[in-house]
Amino acid sequence: MNENLVIIPTYKEKENVEKIIRYVFKLPVTFHILIIDDNSPDGTADIVKGLMKEFTERLFIVERPGKLGLGTAYIRGFRWALEHNYRYIYEMDADFSHNPDDLIRLYEACKSGADMAIGSRYVSGINVVNWPLKRVLMSYFASIYVRMVTRMKVHDSTAGFVCYTNEVLQTIDLDKIKMKGYGFQIEMKFTTWKHGFNIKEVSIVFIDRQEGTSKMSGGIFSEALFGVVKMKWNSFFRKYNKTKKLAA
Repeated sequence: MNENLVIIPTYKEKENVEKIIRYVFKLPVTFHILIIDDNSPDGTADIVKGLMKEFTERLFIVERPGKLGLGTAYIRGFRWALEHNYRYIYEMDADFSHNPDDLIRLYEACKSGADMAIGSRYVSGINVVNWPLKRVLMSYFASIYVRMVTRMKVHDSTAGFVCYTNEVLQTIDLDKIKMKGYGFQIEMKFTTWKHGFNIKEVSIVFIDRQEGTSKMSGGIFSEALFGVVKMKWNSFFRKYNKTKKLAA
């Protein structure tokens, strides 16, 4: 079984993609990287394919015809990871808002028994740098709202820096994950929790991108907020296999 695969969705990330790849490959733990590129018009995919000649057997790319949504990008990456039999599968942004050094902390959390490790901005206060106050409050209170609706004990439900074990992704029916934006992040955590897997939040500091353009929008948060109620309602009619004892 292969050990670690980091999935990084990209769209117009030419300023960041080479730097993030080289940084991850210099870490003391060995990670492979799968780039899911949504037909970036700035040549992001060409940069990655050039680097694949240098990092053979460690760097891979899946090219899609256009912007199809964050959730579908990760679902495509998850399927690829399962096909290639990776033990630990990670979500991470390309823009250094997630510190690549924290990959090791997520890895250690899962290696020590967690089934899902979340790089959490809110498990120990509010650890966000360079975001406007309005955006910080929107994100923070969205997570409180999700906890109230779902009763899930996760402080940062919209976090996009996550490690899954192979078993979690094998157990989840990926065809039933419907939300595509940041609601996708909530739905994945909720489904993992409903199956009874052990979830651990690892405190991180989130630093907003320095280069490139943010893909955040009000519509993304709207999908998350309104989709949560529907997700919770649908869960009453769905069977979840309780595979493990849920962590407190």
